[in-house]
Amino acid sequence: MRRKRVCELLQIDERRVRRWFTRATLVDAKPGPVHAPHALLPEEKKAIIEIATDEKYVDDSHRVLTAKCVDAGIFAVSASSVYRVMRSQGLTADRSGRSHNGNSRKPDRPELTERNRRWCWDISYLRTLVPGEFLYLYALLDEYSRKVVAFRISWNIVNAEGKELITEGIEKEGLTPEQVDLLELFNDRGTQMKAKSFKKFLEDLGICQKFARPRTPNDNPFVESLFSITKGSFDYPGSFVDDVEAITYFTAYFDYYNNVRLHGKIGYVTPVQRHKGEDKAILALRKNRVAEARKVRLKKNRCFEVDSSINNCEPPQTTERPHRLEKEFGGLGEMLCNSATNKS
Repeated sequence: MRRKRVCELLQIDERRVRRWFTRATLVDAKPGPVHAPHALLPEEKKAIIEIATDEKYVDDSHRVLTAKCVDAGIFAVSASSVYRVMRSQGLTADRSGRSHNGNSRKPDRPELTERNRRWCWDISYLRTLVPGEFLYLYALLDEYSRKVVAFRISWNIVNAEGKELITEGIEKEGLTPEQVDLLELFNDRGTQMKAKSFKKFLEDLGICQKFARPRTPNDNPFVESLFSITKGSFDYPGSFVDDVEAITYFTAYFDYYNNVRLHGKIGYVTPVQRHKGEDKAILALRKNRVAEARKVRLKKNRCFEVDSSINNCEPPQTTERPHRLEKEFGGLGEMLCNSATNKS
């Protein structure tokens, strides 16, 4: 059979088949030329690597590096090209060579299965009506349930407030000395957390203190997220007259946060429900209700049971989708569609 006839039967353009015969192989390959005509020149790649490893530019991202070098006339390429070259040489990570004396290892955070096993705390600035003067919010959070265990408002940022915060949390939770011994406390590397008196306070209680890495707020994400949610609330005043107003606001807000607000990371239950162990029953009930509702829909939609309430059900009405020719050409398209159907 001739090639032209085969192409007609397969509905393939003959020119495409001729191009296939000119190729060395018919294995699928990446489209386009093997070597892009706009590819970086070897000297440009060399310049990018030299600049990226230069001590003067080790703290610059690939975008900043690109802007500086284009302005200086060193090379003129896009930021994405610079990134690809740096990635091929393993230069996209920290290039400074600085270490943190062994403190750069991510802290160990095993998965929790019960409350009061790991707490985290931090301090956040609160604006006042006087520029430059701040109140300070101390918040203590249970990482398992996301419950705000305790909070304090102070005009001072000192480790004594941190001691009072931990003591208040232990008293509110009613922890025994044996339970306190099992407790871990996560915090960042602020001077209040690293103070010798604060460390000695935790050692006397038997609490294991763990630190986040330097300049790494993501190592203490739960309390950071709490501050973001709190200050992003629609009724957050933005600034406070004094500590009394701040205490009044945060007492009401954290009561709402713990008892009313559904938390997405714990299955959309409240932190108190999770803290009390009620979340498993709530989530199981939700799952069962969804499953039962699905069974009801199947019964009604497919008419599985033949009874008085379903005997009169009618199959759903289906409408044929208009042919593409009808949609584009109206009556003429309908004629063409019917003609094609009769031929087939």
